[in-house]
Amino acid sequence: MNETKKENERLDKATAAAIAAARKIANNSTGLPPMTPVGRLSDHQWGWLMTGGIFAWIQTRHEQAIEDGLDPEQAIHMTGLTPSPCDVAAVRSILPMLADQAAIDWSLPLQAWSKDTMTNFLLAAWQLINKAELARDQGPGKILRKTKDWSKEGDSIADIPFDR
Repeated sequence: MNETKKENERLDKATAAAIAAARKIANNSTGLPPMTPVGRLSDHQWGWLMTGGIFAWIQTRHEQAIEDGLDPEQAIHMTGLTPSPCDVAAVRSILPMLADQAAIDWSLPLQAWSKDTMTNFLLAAWQLINKAELARDQGPGKILRKTKDWSKEGDSIADIPFDR
């Protein structure tokens, strides 16, 4: 089986786990009345559904990484999407700094920028993106950490009641 097909199957499995977790919350929760139209969900209820889905997706990707002897953190980042959500996050994180550091006359249309202005702007963006990628890839704020043993608490986020 080629790598692309295998990775697509793994992403499909992680997505299916996310959907199953959200459905489990929707079907087994005292805080979410049965057959509630999605348009009537509160932000709190949406938060539980989304959190359950995200946690299940991450858990599945983590399990797949362990099976393949890969770094779980890298497996979480491999979404198969182009551009990668991790790359988009790195670029978005630098925008406020870029606007401050670029020394650009923002009232000018892009076509009016000189080659030097454009070069300086792109170099500033490139340097800031490199720093953001380094922080993302090597920083202390990893997605996955060893935490409390939740296996004693229940099988997943879907088992936590949220009726507030």
